Amino acid sequence: MLEKVNQAPLIFGERVTLRLPKEQDIDDRFRLGRNPEVVKLFGGDTHNLREFTYEDAKAFIKKTEENPLEWCVEYQGRWIGHARLRVDERSNRASYSVGIFDSTVWEIGLGTEITQLVLQYAFEQLQLHRVGLRVLDFNKRAIACYEKCGFVQEGMERENVPIDDEYASDVLMGILDREYDQIKDQFNFKAVTK
Repeated sequence: MLEKVNQAPLIFGERVTLRLPKEQDIDDRFRLGRNPEVVKLFGGDTHNLREFTYEDAKAFIKKTEENPLEWCVEYQGRWIGHARLRVDERSNRASYSVGIFDSTVWEIGLGTEITQLVLQYAFEQLQLHRVGLRVLDFNKRAIACYEKCGFVQEGMERENVPIDDEYASDVLMGILDREYDQIKDQFNFKAVTK
C-alpha cells in the first residue's frame, strides 16, 4: 500500500526548484495577470476575460497550499507556475498537470525539466505504477514535451472541451513504471529531494 503524503517535498532540478508556496509568490502570480493564451491552454474561455486581481492571486496560491502534492515552480528566484500530482492510492497511480504561466520562459525546456523532476519523484520515491495526464489536442508544445519525457498517447476524448465557441479534444497520455525505468537514464539531471 502506498504511503500517504501530507506535504510536497522540496525538489531541486538543474534550473528550477519545486517547492511549497511563499508570500512572494502572490506578487509574482499577480504580475503575470491573466494571459488569454494561458487561459486557452488550460481550457478556459477567453471571451470577456475579467481583470486578474491581487485577491485572485492570493486565492490561487492558497489553493496550491491546500493540495498535498502541488508545487510552486521557481525559476531565477521567481514563481513561474505550478505542478501537481493527484495520487490514487488504491490503484497506485497519479494524474499529473503542470502550468507555466510566464510566457517569456516558454520554449526553453523548463516544462521538460519540471516533468522529469515530478516523474522521478513519482516513480522513485512514491513507487507509483502509472502517471497519466490530459492535454488539449492543439497544445503541440506540451504534447512534444510529454512525449520527450516518456508519455505515450493512449487515446482521445473528442470535442469534449468548449473553448471560444469551438470544441477541443483531450489527448490522454500515460507512462508506466517499467517505461520510466527504460528511459530515466536519458534525463539530463537527477532530482535532489528534501
